[in-house]
Amino acid sequence: VLGLLVWTLIAGTEYFLYPAFGWVMFVAVFYWVLTVFFLIIYMTMTYTRIPQVPWTTVGLCFNGSAFILYLIAAIVDASSVTKELDSHNYNSWAASS
Repeated sequence: VLGLLVWTLIAGTEYFLYPAFGWVMFVAVFYWVLTVFFLIIYMTMTYTRIPQVPWTTVGLCFNGSAFILYLIAAIVDASSVTKELDSHNYNSWAASS
């Protein structure tokens, strides 16, 4: 839910003019799509039909990488927000950080 909130707050601005916000958008969209994918797999119990995949390890890798990349994205986002950059988008960028 929070990733979707970050995604919508930044997508409503001119983020493509600033590479730092492009990175934040990539992380937010990428992990939101993967989360929906894993949610569908678990809701349909598809994981029980594929016993060759170590689902515990997949979940650990997914959550670990999401933590690291979201942490980096949050630091990049928070350090990139300044009123001088673009005062029109300041509130959305500050809220997303």
